[in-house]
Amino acid sequence: MGTLTYDSTLSADFDDRTLAHLQMVMGAKLRRNEAFYFSWKDDHSIGNGRSVIWMHPTIPISFKFFGSRPPAINREWIDELMLLANTPSGLYLVPEPTTPASTAKEDS
Repeated sequence: MGTLTYDSTLSADFDDRTLAHLQMVMGAKLRRNEAFYFSWKDDHSIGNGRSVIWMHPTIPISFKFFGSRPPAINREWIDELMLLANTPSGLYLVPEPTTPASTAKEDS
């Protein structure tokens, strides 16, 4: 589990794969000086609620990964998360899309 730390006051845990995708989306938005909401469901251990933060280029964030190897990036998931980040409700986690296995065409 990796950790997203926001303004040195709030930390949230995400698996490394999810955190790597969030880093790419958040980095792209903040690099363009675009602020947005980010929300997630809290872990059962802290109440099973939901948290929302206002991501702004002037507020420091950090990403701490548990593993030493960067995970493979799913471009479809990045695109989907980026579309969400551009909506009024902001970025939130959706399941990673799976790419269907290639299938051989049958001869007719």
